[in-house]
Amino acid sequence: MSSDSVDLVVVGGGISGLGFAHMAARKGIRPLVLEAGQRVGGALCSHQFSTPEGDFWTELGAHTCYNSYGNLLQILEDLGCLDGLLAKEKLSYRLLTPQGIKSIPSQLGFVELIRSLPRLFSLKKQGQTVVGYFAAIVGAHNYRRVVGPALDAVICQDASQFPAEALFRKKPRRKEIIRNFTVAGGVETFARKIAQQPALDVRTGAAVSEIRREDGGYQVITSEGDAIFTRKLVMAVAPDVAARLLAAQMPDLAEVLESIEMVQIESVSVLLPAQKCGIEPLAGIIAPEDRFFSAVSRDPVPDDRYRGFSFHFRPEGLDIEAKLLRICQVLGVQREDVMAVKEQLNRLPALRLGHDVLVSRLDQLIGNQPIAFTGNWFSGVSIEDSLIRSASECGRLCRNA
Repeated sequence: MSSDSVDLVVVGGGISGLGFAHMAARKGIRPLVLEAGQRVGGALCSHQFSTPEGDFWTELGAHTCYNSYGNLLQILEDLGCLDGLLAKEKLSYRLLTPQGIKSIPSQLGFVELIRSLPRLFSLKKQGQTVVGYFAAIVGAHNYRRVVGPALDAVICQDASQFPAEALFRKKPRRKEIIRNFTVAGGVETFARKIAQQPALDVRTGAAVSEIRREDGGYQVITSEGDAIFTRKLVMAVAPDVAARLLAAQMPDLAEVLESIEMVQIESVSVLLPAQKCGIEPLAGIIAPEDRFFSAVSRDPVPDDRYRGFSFHFRPEGLDIEAKLLRICQVLGVQREDVMAVKEQLNRLPALRLGHDVLVSRLDQLIGNQPIAFTGNWFSGVSIEDSLIRSASECGRLCRNA
């Protein structure tokens, strides 16, 4: 067992924790990031399939960034990475129907849409669920057949009871930047770039087993028995994980955290020879009432030789061969056409109405304590929503650095 003392410990090496660490480093603090897994990035999960011509990446989590992601862009600018951004070709998502893969507009009932759409100008998102708000502005039938499944695909879960205001928050755009972008190797590259900078100490395979309050800070105990004293602590993990670590020492905070639900997504990525898949290029496939929510395609960054698709399955206990059977049926390929497969489990928050009250209660309980919480479970689940929270909390926790 070893002991150490640092100014700032960040528990969790996803984009929220890494973003916080980067922002703290810019203020002159050297943060220590402890990531339980063997890689950084969290939901930024890009897989590299090996091919004779080199690696071909697919996305098993977050897959697109936008020029409205101001905090992410600032970090990338700090790291000198803006020149490496790749524009994504403008392709459409399409809907899986019993008659095949169809365009989204072709499945909408336009009479119902015309009757309902004027409500868009008077109905407010605040206090509304996703189903309550969007069904009102597109019509109940359109919501059930098209819009609801499309929104489920956005957050890889049943979106109906999600707070409407947590989706599609308007953010200022940097118009000199590509509107939607990625990077060679996939968006996990952004997380690795942040982690690799000399100003950060990032340790993978460093699970935290216990957190104790001590005079002037916190004692962080790892599963290996190492004890690290820190004056400032950042919890950049899922709320249920944070609750478990804090239950003994900070039960009031843990009680709030335990009330935030999480869901699991089972993702499967496949690599195919381009000539074996006859589906026209698309951004992805939305699947109403199927075993999967959606499939995301690599087509927006095209390759003449290969195509890649990541299917996000509902957590229904399908084994890998059953999942691959459904993938092959949807893509119109044979099992032997699949060159390689990668599975990934991800978790996302299942926010509900009143979530803003929980966040306010959490912030009240934190008060002036030298602890911060960040993640994709505050104002929304996007990369930028996570970094907005990280920026806000870094400003509070590190203001006297």
